[in-house]
Amino acid sequence: MPHGYEVAVEWTGNRGTGTSAYRAYGRTNVVSAAGKPDLPGTADRRFFGDADRWNPEELLVAALSQCHMLSYLHVAVRNGVVVTGYTDTATGSLELDEDGGGRLTEVDLHPVVTLADETQRALADSLHEEAHRLCFIANSVSFPVRHHPVAPGGDR
Repeated sequence: MPHGYEVAVEWTGNRGTGTSAYRAYGRTNVVSAAGKPDLPGTADRRFFGDADRWNPEELLVAALSQCHMLSYLHVAVRNGVVVTGYTDTATGSLELDEDGGGRLTEVDLHPVVTLADETQRALADSLHEEAHRLCFIANSVSFPVRHHPVAPGGDR
């Protein structure tokens, strides 16, 4: 059964002259959805965006990280692994084309999972493969999404 999602994006960067020149307009925007707080958006700083707002590339990397986490928590429950903490530092790489287009080429996740029972570490680490297979967002992109579990207190 299909599920639907609806968001609105409104450009807020008209500085009075619209897109009369490449540097004449702001890249600010607002992402909204019914019943949720607005999300301030922009372009990457390299493309004249604002550093204090979310850019689409960050949002996609965040979506992959969040989806993996939610899938991981699901498979942890199914496998009797009690997770008491989860953080991730996700990174993505963007390559530009000669004409100014481009694409994300990879995303790496570095989940740090805290367990109620550390003797389950090997099982817990192995569950990332199943979580990856179940992640809706990872299944929707054409670039590799890799996961590199890190033990709590460990280095990446």
